[in-house]
Amino acid sequence: MDHEQRLLDAAGDLFYRRGVQAVGMDEIRAASGVSLKRLYQCFPSKEALVVAYLRRRDERWTSSLTTYVADAGDRIPAVFEWLERWFAEDDFRGCGFANAFAELGAGSAAVRTAVREHKERLRAYLRSLAEKAGAGDPGLLAEQLLTLIDGATVTAMISEDTGAARSAAHAAATLVDRHTHERAHPPQGVRSSREGDQAAYDG
Repeated sequence: MDHEQRLLDAAGDLFYRRGVQAVGMDEIRAASGVSLKRLYQCFPSKEALVVAYLRRRDERWTSSLTTYVADAGDRIPAVFEWLERWFAEDDFRGCGFANAFAELGAGSAAVRTAVREHKERLRAYLRSLAEKAGAGDPGLLAEQLLTLIDGATVTAMISEDTGAARSAAHAAATLVDRHTHERAHPPQGVRSSREGDQAAYDG
């Protein structure tokens, strides 16, 4: 394993468990077994290390989620099944991106960007699932699902109860049903633009 990976492994564990500001570079050096000189050659600043940690966490977190959901047939309920498994892990400490943003977002544009890119990537993925589910407005459904995910994650972290994922799953099922039902059965009095054009022509 190269020095950069050893540093990211050590930093990732420490940052997620204890928070970014509570962990110093010397502690990361000791945990990784990499010299302080080499550490700063790989990452010139703590901010650079934090951003690298967030980007790698984004790749691993997203890959784990999407692989699980794909194996389950790209069904939206599988997202919340995966969440419940994640919440039950011994080292679960909430959303690493929200935690980092709360600590450093006000003072670091690079951290804000890394966190927002993760959320945008997740939003785009949820939109793709909403499209596959046949939602009439996949963008809106994706936004609603993202809100449920974020809320369930905070609740699970504070309460230490994986049931937050099941509650969010029930809410998501209601939303999916509403979005797909409305597409299949539009409200009375709503006509397509083609129907409206034809009516105007006939008149």
